[in-house]
Amino acid sequence: MARSISQQKRNKGLIRFIVFNGIAAALYIVLTYFLAPISYGPVQARISEAMTVFPIFSSRMIPGLAVGCLVSNLINPDSLGPVDIIGGTLATIIAGIFSAVIGKKNMWLGIIPPVISNGIIVGGYLPFLLFDTVTWQEVLLTMLTVAAGEAAVLIVLGLPLVAVIGKTGLKNKLP
Repeated sequence: MARSISQQKRNKGLIRFIVFNGIAAALYIVLTYFLAPISYGPVQARISEAMTVFPIFSSRMIPGLAVGCLVSNLINPDSLGPVDIIGGTLATIIAGIFSAVIGKKNMWLGIIPPVISNGIIVGGYLPFLLFDTVTWQEVLLTMLTVAAGEAAVLIVLGLPLVAVIGKTGLKNKLP
């Protein structure tokens, strides 16, 4: 009897994990795709990146964000190929891991890793995918514009989301 109750709890936890990550991935994809003009390119402000605050409260939300990013880059209208698909997803995973670690100590500082990760990784490779010739100044500028767009989204949308999740007890609902 105790074994079946234990198994039921594990199953419930797994279902919760799959559902929450599926919703996060779907929302990330929809927001990115339908706001494509501001979601892709050297100057971008992915509204979906506001959800990168989820790992501050639960590292188990990282897979949903990673899948959302991967699919969003797969369906990018400009189709930048495997470097963008893998690089953007890797940036999201790295940001999620560091947000989870930093967020345990200070939830407000948990928004910094996505800014740094996307600025350096995505901003570092985008010029090589978008331009025929690339200078170090263009790489640096793209790193700064990607980081600035990420920071803007996380300050305007991410910080209020952190406040709501933290104050309402929603953090206890995440897997």
